[in-house]
Amino acid sequence: MQYNDQIKNRVKRMEGQLRGILKMMEDNKDCKAVITQLSAARSAIDRTVGVIVSSNLVECVLEANEKGEQADELIKDAVNLLVKST
Repeated sequence: MQYNDQIKNRVKRMEGQLRGILKMMEDNKDCKAVITQLSAARSAIDRTVGVIVSSNLVECVLEANEKGEQADELIKDAVNLLVKST
């Protein structure tokens, strides 16, 4: 799978967010603020997983259709990846 700039930029934003959280911890910021930011980072990761899985699924289904193959197993694999990531 090719990871486009949009997906890479999502990961870069998450990296910056995690660095910010670490800085908050080093500065002994309030627990609630740290947890709020950690929850936001987790949400961003979950959304990125969804984007990657769905993009990959689309590519794989199109490829299977071109080859005249069934995509049922591909869809099951994608669902399993999403379930494992939660």
